[in-house]
Amino acid sequence: MRFNKQQWSWVFYDWANSGYGIIVTTAVLPVYFKSVAQNGGVTPANATAYWGYANSFGTLLVSILAPVLGALADYPKAKKKMLNIFAILGVIMTFGLSVVPSTQWAWLLGIYILSIIGYSGGNLFYDSFLTDVSDDDHMDILSSYGYGFGYLGGVLAFILFLILQLTSGFGMLDSYGVARWSFILAAAWWIIFYIPLIKNVHQVYSLKASSKPISSSFKRVYETLRHIKKYKAAAWFLVAYFFYIDGVDTIFTMATSIGMDMGITTTTLMIVLLVVQLIAFPFSILYGWLANKTSTRTGIFIGIILYFCICLYALRLKTATDFWILAILVGTSQGGIQALSRSYFGRLIPKKSGSEFFGFYNILGKFSAVMGPILVGIVTQITGKSTIGAASLSILFLIGLAIFAYLPRLTAHE
Repeated sequence: MRFNKQQWSWVFYDWANSGYGIIVTTAVLPVYFKSVAQNGGVTPANATAYWGYANSFGTLLVSILAPVLGALADYPKAKKKMLNIFAILGVIMTFGLSVVPSTQWAWLLGIYILSIIGYSGGNLFYDSFLTDVSDDDHMDILSSYGYGFGYLGGVLAFILFLILQLTSGFGMLDSYGVARWSFILAAAWWIIFYIPLIKNVHQVYSLKASSKPISSSFKRVYETLRHIKKYKAAAWFLVAYFFYIDGVDTIFTMATSIGMDMGITTTTLMIVLLVVQLIAFPFSILYGWLANKTSTRTGIFIGIILYFCICLYALRLKTATDFWILAILVGTSQGGIQALSRSYFGRLIPKKSGSEFFGFYNILGKFSAVMGPILVGIVTQITGKSTIGAASLSILFLIGLAIFAYLPRLTAHE
């Protein structure tokens, strides 16, 4: 399929904010914050706790407000305005991380929370633009390219960071200086590759303008929940999505802890992370191709079943080679299952209220990251083995698969 300028511009927003995802939230800021906090007299345990609270608070705030924010974006020309507000907030706050003095850990945490709000809110409106830039027949492949190029952009941004780190900023920076410049890199990466979307992507579907958009948005969300039976397929999909995406997110977030329990070094884990991102690029696109050749349902089924097998494979993790195989398997399906879930949901919902419905999608995606880690933690404590804890996630994939199997076949393509 050949994409037009608007579609490529949409794809590259995923590329744009990928630098934030891998550099700020995953690789650099967690370590940098703990160092700054401990230098400020905060104990290691409290520093870890504060970091967890910050992540939870920022994500939770956007998730709770997501349906109303989405409903507000469904009015004429409002979607891009909302995206601009949150994306620019994210960019400015990411840059702001670089100018906070290394003695001000509380300010660092506060600015990070604002950057999370910008990042999470921006993704809500970016996702909802999928229905504006694509028809139903091409939604799978376009969504897959978005995830695929997001992973590739993250890899390239991460390589630039590694060059900065390994050369100590070409001999001019200490470790704190490298961290600060990495935040500038993430902010610049975000804004540069966001410009095409600003110029070329436009809202197609919208509701009639309202004289009281905020109060009207609250009323619309209330009415949607009150008459949820009208959207039965979308509602049941969200329930299935809640379970299986919980497993997907938990495997990714817990993989580092499992690897450390196996004695794998931090350097090796960083390399594994990079390889997983590289593998996810072509395989995300492959899932889109598969969905076009078969159906979106088939692609999602394959993704859930593969993840179920990944959980069972975790039971035999003993060596670094086993861990590498597990990571590669995750890379083959991580982006694909998320991309097809987004496009499948995009077909189920009314286009004029797309942002509101993607608000609910956003809530389920964020809240799902609660149950999986708790399940892994409990099973790991009972058995004393984190590999068995990881295997317990197979339950979530089975539940998600069972619910998804009962969803109706919407069209010939589906």
